[in-house]
Amino acid sequence: MSFNIYPIPPFYDPLKVKEIWRVLYEKRALDALEWANKYEIKPAYQDKIKINLIIIDVQNTFCIPGGELFVGGRSGLGAVEDNQRLCSFIYSNLGNISQITLTLNTHQTIQIFHEIFLINDKGLHPLANTLITSEDITSGKWKFNPEIGASIGLNAKQGQEYLEFYVNELKKKGKYDLTIWPYHALLGGIGHALVSSLEEAVFFHSIARKCQTDFELKGFNPLTENYSVIKPEVDHDSKGILLGSVNQKIINNLSLFDMTIIAGQAKSHCLRSTVEDILSAIIGKDKALVNRIYLLEDTTSSVVIPGFLDYTDEADAQFEKFKEAGMHLVRSEEPLKNWIH
Repeated sequence: MSFNIYPIPPFYDPLKVKEIWRVLYEKRALDALEWANKYEIKPAYQDKIKINLIIIDVQNTFCIPGGELFVGGRSGLGAVEDNQRLCSFIYSNLGNISQITLTLNTHQTIQIFHEIFLINDKGLHPLANTLITSEDITSGKWKFNPEIGASIGLNAKQGQEYLEFYVNELKKKGKYDLTIWPYHALLGGIGHALVSSLEEAVFFHSIARKCQTDFELKGFNPLTENYSVIKPEVDHDSKGILLGSVNQKIINNLSLFDMTIIAGQAKSHCLRSTVEDILSAIIGKDKALVNRIYLLEDTTSSVVIPGFLDYTDEADAQFEKFKEAGMHLVRSEEPLKNWIH
């Protein structure tokens, strides 16, 4: 396999990755057409080696310092540094990447992982970053907030029963405890939007390669967490009613591309869960598909809340398991040709 390495356009400024700004679409469209002509970049449909780059949740809420759930990692600037490398990777491989798939965490105010959903006997809601165990619910430490019930179609009894079912399902499945996150990634809000520098790079790619960017929204159901783009953490209620279907499109696309590269945030949560679900879907069916997956490990960081939570070691250990299963751990500065063994 042979791949070209392309120069990075002069307008790209890595120092702006940490900022929110408006992409100049018309100007960048002209730039992209000129760039494609100058470097003989062909439309993506002509690619002999087809590559899909899946980017998980590179949104302002997770990636801009001061964002509601900024993924700082242990360095404190994790997501910013990751996205500087990710943008450079896209530009350097502009003519190699056939498709870009973007996932967007998409939430509402009233969701099971936001504080408004729970209440205690004093009428208080749990603070952000509180971990809710099954014991917390069965003991009555935290309860379903009956005042939100009407807005999501549950009465007080139904809401409490569902909450008990939910946390027990998480425990049974070996998932993270229910985490009360700060309000984040709210649909229509600035936190939901893509990081501006990444949006610019993806738009530039779409024009230069003459291909539509694929957007996958996840996390809108108020009754479940949805770290993974493949399926929710709990996919049915106590009566067996589905809370979210499997994203079969992502799974099916694995066979359509020679390489699937996965990047984005957070290594410990949404990216990890997505890769776990992909692996579960294909490991027993087609080992060759597992070998087509490349995890861009220097463009992702884990959730770290200094002095409180640090998921880095756990995420790193899981990535080693992905490698043992047949996936490839790669770095953005390496030429693609060096990835192939």
